[in-house]
Amino acid sequence: MRRVNCRRCRHFFVTWEPARPFGCRFFGFKSAEIPSMAVFQSSGVPCEQYSPRHTPAKKRSDF
Repeated sequence: MRRVNCRRCRHFFVTWEPARPFGCRFFGFKSAEIPSMAVFQSSGVPCEQYSPRHTPAKKRSDF
């Protein structure tokens, strides 16, 4: 089974709620555990909506 790293997914976000600190924008929920684990526990299937974040390339500064 492939483990999904939500922290690298564009749908993942962190909330300010201590009881539910992690969220998934795709599925629209907040959870006390990492969203991929919540999806697996509720459906029995690994999260298939993982989409990597698009991070801008670091600019090279010439001094």
